[in-house]
Amino acid sequence: MLATVFAAILALASSAQAGPRENDLRLPIGGTPGPLDAITDVAGVEVGHTTLISGHGKLVPGQGPVRTGVTVVLPRGKADVDPVFGAWFTLNGNGEMTGTTWLQEGGYLEGPIAITNTHSIGTVRDAVIKWELSRQQVLQPWWLPVVAETYDGLLNDINGFHVKPEHVLAALDSAKGGPVQEGSVGGGTGMVCQHFKGGIGTASRVLTAKQGGYTVGVLVQCNFGGRKELRIAGAPIGEAIPDLMPCYASGTTPPPAGKWLKPCDAPTARGQALADDIREQGSIIVVVATDAPLLPHQLKRLATRVSLGLARHGGFGGNGSGDIFIAFSTANPKVWSAQGESSVRMLGNEQMDPLFRATVYATEAAITNALLAGETMTGADDVRVYAMPVDRMLEALKTYGRAPKP
Repeated sequence: MLATVFAAILALASSAQAGPRENDLRLPIGGTPGPLDAITDVAGVEVGHTTLISGHGKLVPGQGPVRTGVTVVLPRGKADVDPVFGAWFTLNGNGEMTGTTWLQEGGYLEGPIAITNTHSIGTVRDAVIKWELSRQQVLQPWWLPVVAETYDGLLNDINGFHVKPEHVLAALDSAKGGPVQEGSVGGGTGMVCQHFKGGIGTASRVLTAKQGGYTVGVLVQCNFGGRKELRIAGAPIGEAIPDLMPCYASGTTPPPAGKWLKPCDAPTARGQALADDIREQGSIIVVVATDAPLLPHQLKRLATRVSLGLARHGGFGGNGSGDIFIAFSTANPKVWSAQGESSVRMLGNEQMDPLFRATVYATEAAITNALLAGETMTGADDVRVYAMPVDRMLEALKTYGRAPKP
């Protein structure tokens, strides 16, 4: 029976349809996915992307090639400006997330969360303010938007500042609920995750009725880690697939951002992923949404558990990595605008464990979905980053006794 199921899954993974997701493959990650297996399983949450892809060949700053974009998450959607309780956590701070000082102080997330590349964070922040002002959504006389980043300079002309205000506005205006695009889209367009093509990934986990029936949804911009540490559902996938490392076209020179790269046809490229001296220079931004009635200090606890999902996938928060997480709850509406005293709902600490597990599982699943959605991409200076081969991943899971559930 298991062999039949495994054959069917391999057929799905090899088909011409859009890449399979962790729920389609029934990977033994843990927990129960929601209907969409996405952050938008939390009612009201909307996601929008603007993807920028143009040019090829030698990097010419200001011209390209361009492989970048912006992704936005709106906690209650465009039509509802009501702030949500929120909190953030940083595992390693070699990165940036704006607006967190007021988030920590006030306990509210006011407006959308945006994610882009490292050198576009200022442009995106200013554009979010412009969008809010155009909609007359004035909560206080000044805006302190939450905008986060990861570095896409291996594939993208990051110093060309190609993300413009109109791209941010387009992502915000087009944000919607329902299925979420994954892989090389939005802010994740030029990202590399564990030396495979990374990008945007999302997943969700739903608690049982006895546990409250709450939903936890996660969205990641995945740009972290090394191949050696790559784990999926507990199996050492990175050790099983040591080849297909990022590389550059023969006859050219390695780009400044990737001096460790080898030519794509060089035999020494195979196995270099297992070296311990390839410095981790990537990052990961994680957004956690839930409909459970949690207060800011409880959401902080949820955000810290993202670290465990990251660790299950092989992340260790390297010195060069910006691992920054934010969590919010869509419960307790209209509390921000209340005058005087107001009543809020919250779970007791003894009820938090199922939410912790759901966050860990959904984080691991979202990273896996980012890798499953990745497609081989060639970018600046003809650097090539390969998609993770799903058939080989599944074979490795079988080898290590972690075959998908029948």
